[in-house]
Amino acid sequence: MNLSRTLVLALILLSAKLALAASPHETLTALIDRQWQHELETSPEFATAIGDNRYNDRLSDESPAATGRELDYDRKLLADLQQIDPNQLSADDRLNQNLLVRSLKVGIAGARFKNWEMPVTQMAGPHLEYAGLENEMPFNNVRDYQNYLSRLRQLPTVFEQSIANMRLGMRDGLMPPRYLLEKVAEESTDVASKPLSQSLFTQPVRNFPSSVPAAERERLTREINEAVGNQVLPAYAHFAKFVKEEYAPKGRAEFGVWALPDGDARYRHAIERLTTTTSDPEELHALGLKQVAEIEKQMLVIANKQGYRDLKSFNAHIFADKELHGKSAEQVIGLYQRYTNQMYSKLPQYFGRLPKNDLVVVPMDAFRAPNAVPADYSIGAGDGSRPGRINVNEYDPTKRLLLNVEAIAYHEGIPGHHLQFSIAQELTNVPPFRRFAQYNSFSEGWALYSETLAHEMGFYQDPYSEYGRLQNLMWRSIRLVVDTGVHSKHWSRQQMIDFFHEHSAMDDQNIVTEVDRYISWPGQALCYKLGEMTILKLREKARLQLGAKFDIRAFHDAVLDKGPLPLDVLEASVNEWLASRK
Repeated sequence: MNLSRTLVLALILLSAKLALAASPHETLTALIDRQWQHELETSPEFATAIGDNRYNDRLSDESPAATGRELDYDRKLLADLQQIDPNQLSADDRLNQNLLVRSLKVGIAGARFKNWEMPVTQMAGPHLEYAGLENEMPFNNVRDYQNYLSRLRQLPTVFEQSIANMRLGMRDGLMPPRYLLEKVAEESTDVASKPLSQSLFTQPVRNFPSSVPAAERERLTREINEAVGNQVLPAYAHFAKFVKEEYAPKGRAEFGVWALPDGDARYRHAIERLTTTTSDPEELHALGLKQVAEIEKQMLVIANKQGYRDLKSFNAHIFADKELHGKSAEQVIGLYQRYTNQMYSKLPQYFGRLPKNDLVVVPMDAFRAPNAVPADYSIGAGDGSRPGRINVNEYDPTKRLLLNVEAIAYHEGIPGHHLQFSIAQELTNVPPFRRFAQYNSFSEGWALYSETLAHEMGFYQDPYSEYGRLQNLMWRSIRLVVDTGVHSKHWSRQQMIDFFHEHSAMDDQNIVTEVDRYISWPGQALCYKLGEMTILKLREKARLQLGAKFDIRAFHDAVLDKGPLPLDVLEASVNEWLASRK
């Protein structure tokens, strides 16, 4: 009798525990929130960039111990997520679970390549990231300035950690090409050599807002100048000396990632991580060659209309015509602003959802301009406190062709990156890890699609701008050829340059910058065409199936209203939308 009572009591207690246990939805939601808060705390620069200012006084820990802790955290989180039965989740929850599990698996699989032992290139690394720190941080009150000062004082530690990681890379044979590392040394020296009165790091104390009291201005100016002069600039100088004298001389001679340990597997993983596909390098190379041939036919039509019988003679005319080259930095920036302004009036005809955050056109930071693209985009803060930016490269403007400025303006601004990233940030029905997700194939594919969409919207009225749009398509198709060429087929840098010259009218400055970018960032250049082709394929499918019911505004909203997605997930999502419309 007592045993029976004990069993009954045990069953009652068990039932109570089960009743109190979290549901699969609650468990998933808690894990997602934990992961997001962890990411913000361990990547404080990212938190600042998206408008979360809780960690503005910190910098990331780049030590090997921190890298190891992050890998352990990811493995534990993955195990916890996989304990949740997807069959007990809603469709939205299953998508959240799938995306987070997928991201963790890709990151864990890539850990063996130790990319953190190669933390610098001519386009990325602490020497460039932190030189632009004042552009990302708010400076509205004393606390903002104090946070900035705290970060300045931590910079020497970050550089020492980076140097330690680079020495591990030297030990393990993980080295970028030597000639690119020489550019890193030059970039770092340029930042280190600026006097306090001209340093980027002292800019905030040269332009105090009225909300900072005069007494505090004097103190902050003194302490920030001391931190920059005694800690930051010496750290940059030390880093530049290390790169120039110890690191760059041991850089690899080969250009392709194939030359690194597990080079072929490393490249395939980069393709999977960046394009969200398992595309084969050989197939991508062939696709690029096919795309190049098709676009050349379209370009020839314009050349013929301008009185030239072939592309070679038309391109020669373009290079020789000074009117098609930049005249000044002010002129180039003015063109980007003009094209941005004219696009705004057409957006409501093509998009149901429009971005709330503002977009500004600004000069690119001079310290990175010599090795940077013609223009790029910086996301605004998620709360709208900082606008999105088109950063226009002012370096050597007279040697830059203006043909593709209109297309790039639409790509980097609206309806390209600014529209897509801002809409994603402003979504309220998806968790933040999805709103701020980085899928290159989605974002770059959308931006390239936007260039073509602008043509359909009635822009590119000048035949040379239309030729520039086709040049941009050619540029992204060439990327398929030369990226796989150098990293899979062992092409030389000169082969890449020669292929550009043979099939485009791009200026030398742009070609060299582009080629060096692909060498330093394997796989990223493949994302543009793969993403664009996926969106165009889905749009054509929707147009054919919906017929007269097809609405371009609804289609665009369907592509964007779940935030950035891997290409296969995007396809499934649009197919679901299409089924509901039918």
